[in-house]
Amino acid sequence: MSVAELERLKLIRNGEKAQLTFSDEEMERRLSSLRKIMAEEGVEVTLLTSYHNVKYYSDFLYTSFGRPYAYVVTQDDQFTVSANIDAGMPWRRTFGDNVVYTDWHRDNYIWVIRESLRSRGVNPGRIGVEDDSLPLEQRQKFAAAFPDAVLSDISKAAMRQRMVKSAEEIEVITHGARIGDLGGEAIREAITEGVPEFEVALAGTNAMVREIARTFPHSEIRDTWVWFQSGINTDGAHNWPTTRQVQRGDILSLNCFPMTSGYYTALERTLFYGEPDKRSLELWEINVAVHRAGLELIKPGARCSDIAHTLNEIYIGHGLLPNRTFGYGHSFGVLSHYYGREAGLELREDIDTVLEPGMVVSMEPMIMVPEGQPGAGGYREHDILVVTDGGAENITHFPFGPEHNILGA
Repeated sequence: MSVAELERLKLIRNGEKAQLTFSDEEMERRLSSLRKIMAEEGVEVTLLTSYHNVKYYSDFLYTSFGRPYAYVVTQDDQFTVSANIDAGMPWRRTFGDNVVYTDWHRDNYIWVIRESLRSRGVNPGRIGVEDDSLPLEQRQKFAAAFPDAVLSDISKAAMRQRMVKSAEEIEVITHGARIGDLGGEAIREAITEGVPEFEVALAGTNAMVREIARTFPHSEIRDTWVWFQSGINTDGAHNWPTTRQVQRGDILSLNCFPMTSGYYTALERTLFYGEPDKRSLELWEINVAVHRAGLELIKPGARCSDIAHTLNEIYIGHGLLPNRTFGYGHSFGVLSHYYGREAGLELREDIDTVLEPGMVVSMEPMIMVPEGQPGAGGYREHDILVVTDGGAENITHFPFGPEHNILGA
């Protein structure tokens, strides 16, 4: 048999379906909400292609490695489209069916989506796609494969749905915050003079991974990480650990990111190894004051932009607004450092979303003072809050501020 004669489409139902992260009722709720959006917009088929939406609606988190994936949703059916390299795993971890495309023909991914829909008797006139993350080349291929269909952006409507969490999602996120606190404790214990950043990071990561495995024994174990930074490396919020060794007098940044089945949580804290100098202490206390004020502002009815403007005034009073490096917080859910973002729920001056019960957001002010200036370094704190009917519940419990996080003194 030649390569040209090999199968283009496979069904690899290998083993038994895995226990998913969420109940069938929760997954049906998500799909029902999506199908309502589809009906309102006249969309007969939605082709979800992003990590975050494929995960959110199917509970399958793919690993691309240069290959495209999808979750295809019609009004009465749904299936993931995965690469042959992953065999039966996508089927085991998909809510619904799965079809597999092989590598033997160029653009076989597109062919398999089209043929799978045709075999189900679906000839769509309007197709929902994710314009915020769909590459132009892939969009053009979808259009060519369905010449009689109009491609319609559904990404913003799906994002709005994801912004309000269910009780099951909040339970996973709350466990994540608890596990982040455990990672923070492991990091504190690992910090000593002369220890490299990466060794401290490994201590936190190992502690969190083991607790995720204990708490969620049916989940995949993947993607949990730590950014531990010292000295000049604290200047950026997303600086990876290096071989730099902790020195007495260093400003430190502890950043724990436990990932449970695609659900990101975070703990971030400023620490010092040894007593901070006067200016460093002043800057730290100012940032802590902004953090405390921000925690009080998160409640139902608060507007994201108003929160940002209010906190800006504190920095302005200390001449530090130019030292602020990013927004004051963001939504939590299906999110990672390499995928996902509910951009409509960020605590920034240009976001006018009103907080409502079921939303989960962070409060995470940061300022950065460049090397050579008094108090040089990056200062940040980070808590996660669940917006409730009467206010907000802070699910982060690791202490913050100079009274708790001066080590080795």
